[in-house]
Amino acid sequence: MKSLVRVFVSIMQKYLPDAFLFAVILTFIAFVAAFLLTDKGVMDILQAWGNGLWGLLAFAMQMILIVVTGHTMAISRPVKKLLATLASIPKTPAGAAMLCSFVAGICSWINWGFGLIVAALLARELSRRVSDLDYGYVVASGYAGFVVWHAGISGSIPLAVATKGHLVEKLTGLIPTAETIFSGPNLIISGLMILSLPVLFKFMCPTGSDVRVVDPALLVEPEEPKEPAVKTLAQKLEYSRVITLVLGLMGVVYLLRYFYTNGAMNLSLNIVIFVFMWAGIILHGTPIAYVRAVNEAIKGAGGIAVQFPLYGGIQGIMIGTGLAGIVAQWFISFSTEVTFPLFTFIAGGVINFFVPSGGGQWVVQGPINIPAGIELGVSSAKVAMSIAYGDQWTNMIQPFWALPLLGIAKLGPKDIMGYCVMVLLATGVIMAAGLLLIPW
Repeated sequence: MKSLVRVFVSIMQKYLPDAFLFAVILTFIAFVAAFLLTDKGVMDILQAWGNGLWGLLAFAMQMILIVVTGHTMAISRPVKKLLATLASIPKTPAGAAMLCSFVAGICSWINWGFGLIVAALLARELSRRVSDLDYGYVVASGYAGFVVWHAGISGSIPLAVATKGHLVEKLTGLIPTAETIFSGPNLIISGLMILSLPVLFKFMCPTGSDVRVVDPALLVEPEEPKEPAVKTLAQKLEYSRVITLVLGLMGVVYLLRYFYTNGAMNLSLNIVIFVFMWAGIILHGTPIAYVRAVNEAIKGAGGIAVQFPLYGGIQGIMIGTGLAGIVAQWFISFSTEVTFPLFTFIAGGVINFFVPSGGGQWVVQGPINIPAGIELGVSSAKVAMSIAYGDQWTNMIQPFWALPLLGIAKLGPKDIMGYCVMVLLATGVIMAAGLLLIPW
């Protein structure tokens, strides 16, 4: 296995471009594919691309807020102390990566933005404490935990189908999270992946000349500003724990009322953002501490903000020209009731390269795959989760969502993607087998 990993690491180091350039290349590929496979001309495709550039702005803002609120919560003192305690447990490089992948998997299942940031911070803390630890390897183990995000509490598709007004509500009605995120099959598949990651990284641990020791300069933490001894009125308000307490209490009461009224499993993207935003406010203690944390966290969202228009344009090509429908319909054409979820999953993985957004993926596949699933007699909840699995699966070799983690780790996609190819292969088997063998 180590020889195979060495090959993948070498290939990615030599040939994987920057994430922004990766998006540009995918734009060109989608453009050419639409020209060859659809009846649209160059100007039609260009029009679809331009129309799509700004089609994801609302969703982009939600994604940015998930990253920022998750990051802000993760860098609070209580969470950082917990990470330091966790990092003191492993004594070997393999043990460090095993712990990092496990913790990242659990955190990503809870909230994907939180998971990515916790993974980066834990990887940095482990690199300070464990000798002979390959930095790219341990950061990759943290990103690997992201492979379960879309099956978790912040998953865009299962939350979308549980929200009134979703794309195929007329066909399916609302699909509660009890049938998707918290269903037995999904919990089994997600659990198997989370438990398999530490085992996989144990066998991939680089040794000897393969180890790339971290540059100590990458691990330096910025100093926290000291609280002034004498405060102006404005500063007294900025450092007031009473204000945070009152604001925090307002949020807690609202959430308690919301879950009491709507049910504990009635989650949406906005509610997930609300939960992590208010948890961060409470954990940071003072308004100014939270503001500073947000200012730090927003840096990790820059890549998302810049690249979302490009992926919106790609989505515009995929949808506006019918190219996505051609891809999805091709997989549907040779599917049966048994194989349909599997091929939906694979199609989702392919489409995810061009539309690496859970919400965008749902826009592309939902209106096509859900009616086909109903016709074949496949549960709409299972079809929705098959699309979600495809989306999370190829994120392992699609660098877009690694940007927040890599920004904190101060690495590039090529430093971790060699290991992530192995994660793609291993988790792909688990998800495919789960969709084929576990009754939904």
